[in-house]
Amino acid sequence: MEESIERTEEEWKKLLTPEEYRILREKGTEPPGSGELYHNDEKGAYMCRACGAELFRSDAKYDSGSGWPSFWEAVDPARIRTATDTTLGMVRTEILCARCGSHLGHLFDDGPRETTGKRFCVNSMSLKFKKE
Repeated sequence: MEESIERTEEEWKKLLTPEEYRILREKGTEPPGSGELYHNDEKGAYMCRACGAELFRSDAKYDSGSGWPSFWEAVDPARIRTATDTTLGMVRTEILCARCGSHLGHLFDDGPRETTGKRFCVNSMSLKFKKE
């Protein structure tokens, strides 16, 4: 894994658009079905929008029907960090980019049983796509 990136929140605000900052740094979310990568079916890599770390590959993406891009596995488990999220009156597993600490989305145990059984539910705004 690449070296960690540490920036102040002021530095992040200069690097990200206000909406990117809201999702990646303030742990926001985009409305379901609204993200530009939700229906993307091209082959390639999905990287952290904040730092460029490769996080997911198109061959692990599937349509979960949730309204957000979903993956059954990360490129490397070490590239994803988890934290307990108790907002909204529930307990969920938050997923973050291990390199820069940016919020990606949440991890659930309702993914395809024939794969890992995991669903990495990710905001499109947290990702950028690199076509092969």
